[in-house]
Amino acid sequence: MIHEITTRWDEALWEEAEPVYKEAFPEHGRKSRALIRSMFERGICMLHTWRIGDSVMAMALTALNAKVRMLIVDYIAVRIEQRGQGVGLACMRDIRNWAENEANCLGIVIEVEAEMSKENADRIRFWEKAGFQLTDYVHTYIWVPETYRAMYMSLSIIEQYDGERLFDYITEYHEKAYRGKG
Repeated sequence: MIHEITTRWDEALWEEAEPVYKEAFPEHGRKSRALIRSMFERGICMLHTWRIGDSVMAMALTALNAKVRMLIVDYIAVRIEQRGQGVGLACMRDIRNWAENEANCLGIVIEVEAEMSKENADRIRFWEKAGFQLTDYVHTYIWVPETYRAMYMSLSIIEQYDGERLFDYITEYHEKAYRGKG
């Protein structure tokens, strides 16, 4: 798979990545095209794509918090027909390599729903296989009913993170995305 990253809005590229995004996340659980475009225009996100031949097989939206050297994985999605074949883990290896070697990050963070359902437990297992650690802290947002927990991958032998601190970074990113702060 060919991994590419862009920090600029590219309408044609988004047209290729968007179907993968939409099949993985229901409308209520994803950012709109207009919001994502605005995030690119403000320089607060990156689009990762993975191709096999001419087709985008996976995509991710990430954000870099340069101040604390942390990469936030907002969304990652793999085409339905490619799931269960190690594609998602390969994508996370690429993201990790890029974050560690090119972006000089100390860690990568994601948020997962805290409610213990089979689907959420499966997601947590995936992230653990990818090298992430689940934190104990349960975060409640004021704008959505679900609760969340942070998972992180430390890229430094000295950096350890607690969930509350990680949610400071995640919340700062969401505020920039939705409210235009920063």
